[in-house]
Amino acid sequence: ISDIEKEFGSEIALLVDGVTKLGKLEFKTKEEQQAENFRKMFLAMAKDIRIILIKLADRLHNMRTLKYLPKEKQREKSLETIDIFAPLAHRLGISKVKWELEDLAFRFLESDQYYQLVERVAKKRQEREEHINNMIDVLKRHLTSSGINAEIQGRPKHFYSIYKKMNEQNKTFDQIYDLTAVRVIVGNVKDCYGALGVIHTLWKPIPGRFKDYIAMPKPNMYQSLHTTVIDSSGDPLEIQIRTYEMHKTAEYGIAAHWRYKEGDKNNSDFEKKLSWLREILDWQRELKDANAFMETLKIDLFTDEVYVFTPKGDVIDLPMGSCPIDFAYRIHTDIGNKCVGAKINGKMVTLDYKLANGDIIEIITSSNSNGPSRDWLNIVKSPQAKNKIRQWFKRERREENIARGKEMIEKEARRQGYDIYKLIKNEAMNSFFKRMSFSNIDDMYAAIGYGAITTKQALQRIIDEYKKTVKPDKVDLVIDKVKAKAKPKKKIDRGIKINGIDNILVKFSRCCNPVPGDKIIGYITRGRGVSIHRQDCKNVSEYLNDKDRLLEVEWEKFNDSSYPVEIEVAAYDRVGLLSDIINVIGEMETTIDAVNARASNNGMATVYLVLEINNKQHLENVIQKIKRVNAVYNVRRT
Repeated sequence: ISDIEKEFGSEIALLVDGVTKLGKLEFKTKEEQQAENFRKMFLAMAKDIRIILIKLADRLHNMRTLKYLPKEKQREKSLETIDIFAPLAHRLGISKVKWELEDLAFRFLESDQYYQLVERVAKKRQEREEHINNMIDVLKRHLTSSGINAEIQGRPKHFYSIYKKMNEQNKTFDQIYDLTAVRVIVGNVKDCYGALGVIHTLWKPIPGRFKDYIAMPKPNMYQSLHTTVIDSSGDPLEIQIRTYEMHKTAEYGIAAHWRYKEGDKNNSDFEKKLSWLREILDWQRELKDANAFMETLKIDLFTDEVYVFTPKGDVIDLPMGSCPIDFAYRIHTDIGNKCVGAKINGKMVTLDYKLANGDIIEIITSSNSNGPSRDWLNIVKSPQAKNKIRQWFKRERREENIARGKEMIEKEARRQGYDIYKLIKNEAMNSFFKRMSFSNIDDMYAAIGYGAITTKQALQRIIDEYKKTVKPDKVDLVIDKVKAKAKPKKKIDRGIKINGIDNILVKFSRCCNPVPGDKIIGYITRGRGVSIHRQDCKNVSEYLNDKDRLLEVEWEKFNDSSYPVEIEVAAYDRVGLLSDIINVIGEMETTIDAVNARASNNGMATVYLVLEINNKQHLENVIQKIKRVNAVYNVRRT
């Protein structure tokens, strides 16, 4: 880098340093390495936006030549592209790059569906092309007669956007009518609204589908009028209206408003559009864990926006699902910290109220406020608000954070069967503290207390460091000692009797989810108590090589506990299928913990359920009842 700086200057050296491949560090998992890599990339971006433009160009080139890489590498790169790079291009307003990245990633992730869609779109597009061209001719004539000069284009929808629409709206390909949109480009803003009037005179607009992004631009600088009308064949048609300058911004985003051209390095509007990048720099200082940073980043990149107003009429964009506290912190940190209430459209609301488009928000503050509540971290949606709340607790409540963090990690360690004080006395803790930028154990407790790192993440890293210095045979000796304590059968948590062990943590394995009535066996884990499995569980066969860890266990005779069980329902897709299945389960007074349904293009549907089950007979009764639901042809326990 120093050689480059001498040859080309400090500005070019910064760009090269930003896009240079990241150095090899030691990470526990590949996911952690990926998260840290992205964190570094975004920090480099925050210094100079050109770095990410180069990164996006590099990724686009990689995706165009991806066919030459092994299948595993193709999938890895495509997932990265769909998860991070395409949303990033969208956030920067570079739609041409976003669309191509999405379609290329789609081609490698879902190859069969991609090529089927390409073929079907080609056939259907041919049918629509002549019709769209006729509509364009009609519109062109009417605009000209109204004194509006316009360039009108038919724009085919991109394959990935069609695929997403089919999945999100649960539609078949034949139910997707708007494969082509029409774009009207005019000379000025006045003609945009004039063209809108002509269009609504020619064709009937669909209520609720008009969006004015000229008056309320998107955060990525996008501006257009959007309307959907019923065309002459009775199908919906989306029409976008914009000026030539808006079109340039829509296609090339931030690159169309280059702050470096003509030496303009102090464009305040440009800087305002990139304020979210500066905030990323703030988050990384607070979030000690790379994976936590990635989760925060994804919320900011992916979440849809809600547009609300200040009492003075200024437009504020926030992530969908935001509450008045998010709004308060967006206006100013002090307003957020002193917030005690909110009015929406003149009426008092609770602070967990979900904001809607068009809401006018007034924040009520008090100089006597004691600051934010920790509960706010569970209410707010925007990363900015969460970060500012954490900063307040970090600054104002260090002693409280230390005590809270210490209590939290002690509790989590006990739950997992560890002695936290034995773990942290280990010499390897010094390297852990150094890597996490902690000066001492209190720094770690405080970071847990104000939310910079989660309890589970901190404990797992401590355990990993501890295991590096503890020989395996010591663990085996502990197991032998536990087994030697042979006593009469005693009652254990959640209705289990274990021969020979008293007061030890028992957990039910998620791989097979046993319930009373199943034949079961216990397995002594390293540091996490006894894991209970069904005897026919596929994992038990792997434990047979380590028979000293296996224990005889059985169910208590009188047991009123319930246990999570996963089942899979296969059916022919129809209207009301999921509702009927849920009603049947409700009639049997069975609790549903989770439900997920998927429909395929061939008319089949699969429903995944997690139910609270009392025993094996209860499970059989539920399965038989679901089998009687119309269109269901198979139900099985997974």
